[in-house]
Amino acid sequence: MTNAEVQQIAKLTMTIIKSEIKVGMTLQELRQLAERKMKELGATSFWYWNIGAFIFSGRQTTLSVSGKRYRTAKQCIKEDDIITIDLSPQINNVWGDYARTIIIENGVVINHIDKISNSEWRNGLLMEEKLHSELLKSATPNTTFEQLHEYMNEIIIDNGYINLDFAGNLGHSIVTNKRDRIYIEKGNNAKLGSVEYFTFEPHIAVRSESCNYGFKKENIYYFNKGKLIEL
Repeated sequence: MTNAEVQQIAKLTMTIIKSEIKVGMTLQELRQLAERKMKELGATSFWYWNIGAFIFSGRQTTLSVSGKRYRTAKQCIKEDDIITIDLSPQINNVWGDYARTIIIENGVVINHIDKISNSEWRNGLLMEEKLHSELLKSATPNTTFEQLHEYMNEIIIDNGYINLDFAGNLGHSIVTNKRDRIYIEKGNNAKLGSVEYFTFEPHIAVRSESCNYGFKKENIYYFNKGKLIEL
């Protein structure tokens, strides 16, 4: 079993979620759907505190909490809604890690960013795309985790956003024991090329007094002959 195979379980599950999510469904029902589908696709467990799907909706998308404290909210999906879903399937200590922000308008999932009517939601997802694009253009095996942290936070701030992560990091290495992770954070001088895989998962919001909505996109990345590639 490879990380690519487990990550594919997460990706397929997200596609299924988008096709089956319905207005009026509770977040608890959505979590059950996600975890059931991952297991049907072959996942045997969930590596992050045994929670397969971290889900927030509406204004709670700005929340960032440890898995030790997470509880799925008793909220229903609305006609116009924003939902963040973070999936963590596992097979024999081999991980997947994949997150997306899903937009629903007029009761329908909007799959193309340019079709989103709500400008804050549209611009937030475009900002996530910009960050991931910049990662692919700029990161090298010799870039340190700290350098990446500083560079990406500069882009986030310069574009009028804030980093919402409760620990301030932007991702982590993929390992077999969650305690062994190292993070995209200040003070980590390890090079990106020193790990086999790492995630990039900026959790951001518009910098404002209200801080209405959070946005998240997470992929796993690795280097092949010095070129950064999405797993």
